[in-house]
Amino acid sequence: MRGYSLDPHPSANAAKEAFAVVMIPRVNRGRVPANNVEIVSDLQVAMDQSSPDNHRYAAKVVGPARSSEGVFLYYILELYNAK
Repeated sequence: MRGYSLDPHPSANAAKEAFAVVMIPRVNRGRVPANNVEIVSDLQVAMDQSSPDNHRYAAKVVGPARSSEGVFLYYILELYNAK
């Protein structure tokens, strides 16, 4: 497949699910630039560090993945404290 391997290898840098605090202007976003994502250890830490009034939300994300424009993105799987 043109140099892409579909076999997950332990040394491959594959996208992973993680809890994070994401900074987004609107809660209906499906993906976020990597510089707007702070990966944290667990959901409780994400909830403690979030601030919906300042557009910082606790989330479960998957990534990073490179977009067709060359930007690294995280995809939001779930927002926990969105209004």
